[in-house]
Amino acid sequence: MPPSSIATITPARQLRGRLGVPGDKSIAHRYALLGALAEGRTTLAHFAPGADCRSTLRCLRGLGVDIEDTAAGMVTLLGRGFGRLRSPVAPLDAGNSGTTMRLLAGVLAGHPFTSTIVGDGSLSRRPMRRVMAPLGRMGARIDAVDGHAPLTIHGTALHAIAHQPETPSAQVKSAVLLAGLHADGVTSVTEPVATRDHTERALAAFGGEVTVDGLRVSVRGGQRLTGQSLDVPGDFSSAAFWLVGAAALPGSRVEIEDVGLNPTRTALVGVLERFGARVAVEIAPDEADEPRGTIIVEGDRTGGVEIGPNLVPLLIDELPAIAALAAHGGRVDVRGAGELRVKESDRIAVLVAGFRALGIDAEERPDGFTIDGASRGARPKGGVADAGGDHRMAMAFAIAALAAEGPSTIEGADAVVISYPGFFETLERLVRPSTGLGAP
Repeated sequence: MPPSSIATITPARQLRGRLGVPGDKSIAHRYALLGALAEGRTTLAHFAPGADCRSTLRCLRGLGVDIEDTAAGMVTLLGRGFGRLRSPVAPLDAGNSGTTMRLLAGVLAGHPFTSTIVGDGSLSRRPMRRVMAPLGRMGARIDAVDGHAPLTIHGTALHAIAHQPETPSAQVKSAVLLAGLHADGVTSVTEPVATRDHTERALAAFGGEVTVDGLRVSVRGGQRLTGQSLDVPGDFSSAAFWLVGAAALPGSRVEIEDVGLNPTRTALVGVLERFGARVAVEIAPDEADEPRGTIIVEGDRTGGVEIGPNLVPLLIDELPAIAALAAHGGRVDVRGAGELRVKESDRIAVLVAGFRALGIDAEERPDGFTIDGASRGARPKGGVADAGGDHRMAMAFAIAALAAEGPSTIEGADAVVISYPGFFETLERLVRPSTGLGAP
């Protein structure tokens, strides 16, 4: 059942429970794209249920890929092989998914036809020049509207480049590497700081060769990939909201099973420990070179955390959740995160406005924010926070609202379908005591 556009959050003393989370969105995108390019059948279990990954599947169908998608989270693709995607008869709709648009642009740059990728209003406002520029250097021509979608990609035979982006971005890195698979020669990306490495790991899982030398990642063009049977681990960024909720409420204990523990994604663990939580991580045997396991968080005391530019690339999706820590009597200060302004919403502006609406002190800066839940010396009153059409904002406000004196309302709560359709049902189950949560 789709969530309502409005959710009412009742205060809670604790979060307690053991659970799993939806399949990892970042990994699911990459497995699906590589499965389409591989030779043979690929079967993906625990595929991410959100709308973003469905956008990737929809686009791949438009490119001639046979896909079976079951309600049980099993996706099967019959790969077409490199350079063999079919010219689409209509624009490819990426919906709200920036990952779909950017990574697919890298794939299509090396195919000998013209295709157009469109998105919703939010995605059409997000910048695309950082991916257009390197793909253009490789030989593709991409038409856009002032650097924004829709993107019309005139694919061609590509040549390898050595790309050095000024701004770290796993999506841009991945787009260039995927284009490099279709290029003549060896393509490399050297990042200013490390970003998540799911594309590199996924390529290896499909039989590809990837060279990693410090911050430089290289792929050779013309490789053949082979279809695989893979299980997508639980999404750490979705788990982050439960981990933060447990850390923020003393006496809480949340255990999340079979969650991805990729070291480029788990910097949140150190943040929660600095805040005062007790965290235990149990790593299970690897599958497809993606670490997974169980993570347990127990709330103990509240404190404060500062996050600077060096950590931001490793926490970019978790920053909204981290901000919610402060609602429960702590302080969170984030700097060097200007990238948040060009996500599904201007996450800095929407976050600060929403926290203020809930009665929490919040300060906006060009590249970050300060949330101070201790400054008033009392619990926030609660209120009405607008998620601005952004799934992570809706979830962050819900966790923050647990600290309020009375019920709060989240407007735009249905945005959670992008990544976590069952979020509010899970929150109701974890809240202790069972104070109730409704969506009128």
